[in-house]
Amino acid sequence: MSKRFLGEYNHTIDAKGRLIFPTKYREQLGEGCIITKGIDNCLYVYDYEAWEAFEEKIDSLPIDMEESRQIQRFFLGSAMEGTFDSQGRILVAPPLREYAGFEKELTLTGVGSRIEIWDRKKYKGEELTNISNITSKFRELGLSL
Repeated sequence: MSKRFLGEYNHTIDAKGRLIFPTKYREQLGEGCIITKGIDNCLYVYDYEAWEAFEEKIDSLPIDMEESRQIQRFFLGSAMEGTFDSQGRILVAPPLREYAGFEKELTLTGVGSRIEIWDRKKYKGEELTNISNITSKFRELGLSL
């Protein structure tokens, strides 16, 4: 069973693109992880087991549909393996940093089966924009608080 990532952590990324992961996340990820583009201009981080399940779903999409190929290119084409150095850092590739609009300050947030990495300013804006919609979306899904 895949790990469950929870919590929110603020860190910085250095000029070389190295990001220190919180100890709790590193312990759960083990030797490394897979980092790929995420929806909303953030990055998704998966442990190897969760990535394999996610990749299987994407691979099972019908190749004759243009939308399927676009999804495969988006997630699989941008994916990279990340391994931790002795200081607990992972190098985030320049194309991924550019896609996510990373400046210096980042927020890592655990959302169950994955971790999302956000530029902190963008995350705070997204969080404030979406907070007003959460209750109504919850109701639309038939859930209660």
